[in-house]
Amino acid sequence: MSEVEHAVTQPRTSERGAATRSSLLAAAREVFVSKGFAEAGVTDVVARADASVGSLYHHFSGKADLYLTLWEEWQARQAQRTKQAARTARAAGEGDPMRVFIDAARAYLEGCLEERELAALFLRGDGPPGFEVVMRDRLRTWAQRNAALFEDEPALVVVVTGALAAAVSEIVFSGDRAMVDDVLAIIGQIRPAASATAPSSG
Repeated sequence: MSEVEHAVTQPRTSERGAATRSSLLAAAREVFVSKGFAEAGVTDVVARADASVGSLYHHFSGKADLYLTLWEEWQARQAQRTKQAARTARAAGEGDPMRVFIDAARAYLEGCLEERELAALFLRGDGPPGFEVVMRDRLRTWAQRNAALFEDEPALVVVVTGALAAAVSEIVFSGDRAMVDDVLAIIGQIRPAASATAPSSG
């Protein structure tokens, strides 16, 4: 293509850019879920999206970038779900940090079930090299957010965050919605060591 032809077609490409990017991500999601990250190829994605290899590399640096973009967008949706649940709880007058945490955790788990295939993709361990580090960093960030709820209770943060992280995998892979209620009921009873060991006044 000549420079003039490129200049003429560029505006149309820009107008279609968002749609093409969205189509490639949707195709990548389908391909990664059905074949796994390791077995999926760029050619599989562009064929599913009815796009060109060139258009994929215009929007993404490669297969790993597609995967990580799907991850980041899913995490953003999950963050929105949990923030909204926490805001709703506080707006209703809830002042118990554990109850706010449980409402937010329920929203997170329901989001995992709503997008179960995608959640399972990220939990299977079949991702690009270094993705386990990304997962660990995100868990640490999540714990830090929880620490804002449970002030001066670092051990409590570790326990409830770890318990919920373990529950996420089990619930996603089993698809057991009833387990959401059971797990949250148990986590909701966890209390700081000081209050758990304090003698009863009764």
